[in-house]
Amino acid sequence: MKYLVRDKMLAIGDDYWIEDEEGRHAFLVDGKALRFRDTLELKDPDGQILITLREKLFTLRDAMTLERDERRLAVIRRKRLSLLRNHFRVTLAEGTELDVSGRILDREFKVEYDGELLALISRQWYRVRETYAVDVVREDADAALLIAVAVCVIRMAEKEREGGVSPDGVPGP
Repeated sequence: MKYLVRDKMLAIGDDYWIEDEEGRHAFLVDGKALRFRDTLELKDPDGQILITLREKLFTLRDAMTLERDERRLAVIRRKRLSLLRNHFRVTLAEGTELDVSGRILDREFKVEYDGELLALISRQWYRVRETYAVDVVREDADAALLIAVAVCVIRMAEKEREGGVSPDGVPGP
C-alpha cells in the first residue's frame, strides 16, 4: 500500500494529512508547537494517537524516539561508519533492528529488516513537487511505524544539513 506525504508541511506546529493511494485520509501528522523538544503525533483519521515522535534530548548523537501508548516503541539514530550514503538504525523496544538507507534528503530510501524490504520511500511515483510516497511492501507490516520512521529520518537528516553537517556526516563550510 502506498501512502502520499506532502513534504512541504513538515514544520513544527503544522498539521497535515497522509493519504492512501485512493486519496483517502489515512494518517494525520499533528505538529506540537511551543514544545521544548521536537514532538509530532501520528493519528488515525478519528484523531486517536497511534505513535508519538519525540526528539531525544541530551544525547551525544541525535536520536528520536517513537512511543506507542506512552511506552517506547523504538529509537532512531544515525548509523556509525556510513560514509557513502545516509544510514539510520531503528532499534525496536524488543531489540529488533531495522536498517534505513539511501538518499534521505532526496526522498529515495528504503527500510529493511534483516535484508528484507519493508518499505520504499520515493518521489518517483509523483510529479507533484514536495511530495513523496511511502510504499509499505509487506502486507503484515506496521504502516504507522514505517511512516513514522520515514518522517523521523527525514527530519533528522534535514536538521543535520541545517546544522552545518552534510548528510554523510562531514562538517560543512
